Amino acid sequence: MLSRMAIFGSLKTVRAQTKGRDANYAAAFDYIAECARPGTPAHTLLHNLAPGDSARVELGGAGGAFALPQVYMTKAPRETGFFESHLAYVDVQAIIAGEEIIEIADTAALTVTEDLTPEKDLVKYALPPPDKTTPLRLRAVTLAVLDPADAHMPCIAANGKPALVRKVVVKIPVV
Repeated sequence: MLSRMAIFGSLKTVRAQTKGRDANYAAAFDYIAECARPGTPAHTLLHNLAPGDSARVELGGAGGAFALPQVYMTKAPRETGFFESHLAYVDVQAIIAGEEIIEIADTAALTVTEDLTPEKDLVKYALPPPDKTTPLRLRAVTLAVLDPADAHMPCIAANGKPALVRKVVVKIPVV
């Protein structure tokens, strides 16, 4: 498995930066674009979800990628969140409406508190001090591609006050 660093930015920028990765990335970006386009089935699904709800959408093909449209209130203070990483899937996290902070840290620099792999493909880490992480502020339609070495703490309130976010997380199998 090739280790990479997090990639983030607009849909157009991230699509260009991931050119050459497998076909699941194209399917992920197409689905995210559909979520952002009013009148499409993906946009309607996401905007019909109530806060706290999520769905699962298979992206088709033999690749095994799937999307998790979700709606939630961001967390404040930051200590209410937790760092996580995934070994079997790359996360493509895209904000469709609202904004949040996602903090990123290298898994090698963190202490594992709970390893739920392979059943849930989730590793949890002790919360590092903010000066040991990199915050990303994601707004509509910006996204982050998070590889297995990228521990991340999503869902953090951007302005210190919880706010509604409509987001899609696409899970792409690690090759």
